[in-house]
Amino acid sequence: MTLLPAIFTLDIGGRPTLAFEARNLRESQQLCHEHWLRQDIAGLMSNGAPLWDGKARLRARRSTQNEIALYREAARDAAQPREDLLLAFLVELDDLEEAPT
Repeated sequence: MTLLPAIFTLDIGGRPTLAFEARNLRESQQLCHEHWLRQDIAGLMSNGAPLWDGKARLRARRSTQNEIALYREAARDAAQPREDLLLAFLVELDDLEEAPT
């Protein structure tokens, strides 16, 4: 996997939620406005609550050293093509198969 210059964290309502790579802060902030990401995080659950309620502020910022370490660990374990954007969740996600139908 080719590493981009920096790793950023997406905070949802002030909660560090996922880490990803971007070329710069501006590019990282653009991710907050991506429709596909908003749909994805609205559909995911952590501890029985949606990751995003559609209202909480989404904010990208430079990652802390601990967040960078978690991202790098996820990148090593990733089974996806190298050119894909890797989103390393910093929160535990509920098992999608256990969701009520």
